[in-house]
Amino acid sequence: MSEAKDPGASDYEKVAFDALSGNGAGTGGEVQLDAILDVSVTLAMEVGRTRISIRNLLQLNQGSVVELDRTAGEPLDVFVNGTLVAHGEVVVINDKFGLRLTDVISPAERVRKLR
Repeated sequence: MSEAKDPGASDYEKVAFDALSGNGAGTGGEVQLDAILDVSVTLAMEVGRTRISIRNLLQLNQGSVVELDRTAGEPLDVFVNGTLVAHGEVVVINDKFGLRLTDVISPAERVRKLR
């Protein structure tokens, strides 16, 4: 005898995320991140910003200088998927630019900024 299926019921199963949250299936309450460690994110460093009119934007050409809102030597902002996560300074390693992190924003502060 087969069971009568609820017409509104989904063919999908519910998935428990206890292993990620550390509730139950995790080891000793630790957060298990193995499931997301290979997810790609966009990392961007921002030197500074400015507002400019379209008229002035269209007049820019090679050699033009655009003044930014930061002073020389001020730390760069480091964004991951558009969220500020750290500050750093530019370094040169083997003729390539790099970034040395000088301050990492705490996870609690990042969550507070999302609201």
